Amino acid sequence: MINSEDLRFFDVIANHSSLAASARALNVTPPTVTQRLQLIEKKLQLKLVQRHAKSISLTDEGLLLAQRAQGILEDMQNLHELLANQRDQISGRLKLLAPLGFGSAYVAPLVSQFQRQYPDVTVELELSDNPDWGAGQSWDIMIYIGALRDSSLRLVVLAPNQRFLCASPDYLKHRSAPQCAEDLRDHACIALRENAEDVTLWKFHLNRQHHAGAIRITPTLACNDGRVIKQWALDGRGIILRSQWDLMPELKSGQLVRLLPDHTFPSADIVALLGTDQRARSARTTKFLELLKSQLGAQPWNK
Repeated sequence: MINSEDLRFFDVIANHSSLAASARALNVTPPTVTQRLQLIEKKLQLKLVQRHAKSISLTDEGLLLAQRAQGILEDMQNLHELLANQRDQISGRLKLLAPLGFGSAYVAPLVSQFQRQYPDVTVELELSDNPDWGAGQSWDIMIYIGALRDSSLRLVVLAPNQRFLCASPDYLKHRSAPQCAEDLRDHACIALRENAEDVTLWKFHLNRQHHAGAIRITPTLACNDGRVIKQWALDGRGIILRSQWDLMPELKSGQLVRLLPDHTFPSADIVALLGTDQRARSARTTKFLELLKSQLGAQPWNK
């Protein structure tokens, strides 16, 4: 009968193109790899690997073993981590997903702070403005900004986040500021394409009249990177609708001017999305969530 060490060994074999490459990964000689593989095949009485001139391929039985081995090894790792958590040890791997601009500005520094505090934790941070929701359960925490569509994940609000309409003083030198939403039809508007939202429909609420409305813009410029559209606005190329967290430094310095201040646009709260099973949440995930709530809840972009 094969054991967990056999599974770990074969997992290495399955993830390399040749036995020589596997030997280098395992830091052993190629004959050692060959002998160990033959022993596993003898235990199972199955051929697991087809050997070619300079490469290998897995047989159907080898593919099945590789697939099941990966799941078993992950379950063993999860079990080890759960048991370690019972001893209040903050260790293991933390997988995070965050928006590109916000993640690099605010999440990445917190990751560095967290890993310094808990050196036994390894952190994998992926930054993306087009997340794969189908793989949501593979992340410990997904940080999201914007209109959230259907999700089976638990939502924790980290910080409120308004959206502002603004343009640069240079743009306003050549074009009078809009006095109502309808005036936007006659202006150069810049759209941020993200999160599969309808980015050309700008919804608003007119505060004084308690009136909700929407305006369909025809953008003169559009991009999927928030940093790019903000720079276009700073360059005087048009009007943007953008998150408070990203605009506050430029609004305070006067590089951008807020437009239609009596219009409220849909907020885009900064949230953490988590698996629904709170009991299975690791101590490292809980601790990092606490750090996010503490630091982002203070809204550092407003300071």
